[in-house]
Amino acid sequence: MSKKPLDPNASKALKQMKYEIANELGILNDDTIDKGNISSRQNGLVAGYVGGYMTKKLVEIGEKLLINQSHKK
Repeated sequence: MSKKPLDPNASKALKQMKYEIANELGILNDDTIDKGNISSRQNGLVAGYVGGYMTKKLVEIGEKLLINQSHKK
């Protein structure tokens, strides 16, 4: 299974979503952090935390789309 989005335009939207969720969680902008000064474990914890919330939100969006589609039929 490829990690590439089905729609190339989705990459920009997913990146924006990542920053919005990180902001909601109180995590600073990932691009401004000097990753040379944090451990890979710390970096992985932050990335995993944000990724988990992204997955949760994407599932919620998908569920709403499915519900809306089933009501239209």
